[in-house]
Amino acid sequence: MKFSKIKVDDVKKYLRITEDDDDNLLELILKSAKSYIKGQVGIDDTEIDTYPDLTVAVLIICQDLYDNRSVYVDKNNLNRTVDNIIFMHRGNLIG
Repeated sequence: MKFSKIKVDDVKKYLRITEDDDDNLLELILKSAKSYIKGQVGIDDTEIDTYPDLTVAVLIICQDLYDNRSVYVDKNNLNRTVDNIIFMHRGNLIG
């Protein structure tokens, strides 16, 4: 399966979800996971489809975001995936 072809149904199969209650949430999670990977690797949409391991990475990130729906893993630690997503979009970096 190509990165660009991953759909909510694919995420549901990976997560072993049978009900349709979470489709809107899963769509948001899938878009976020794809955006996160694109922001990290910095390659175009055509090239990204040539890396099957990035498809697996999308599914793993979707699982992490679905299973760990709180921002904080514990009281002192921010979820690393969430932290990296926020970091990618910071506009106030001093550099």
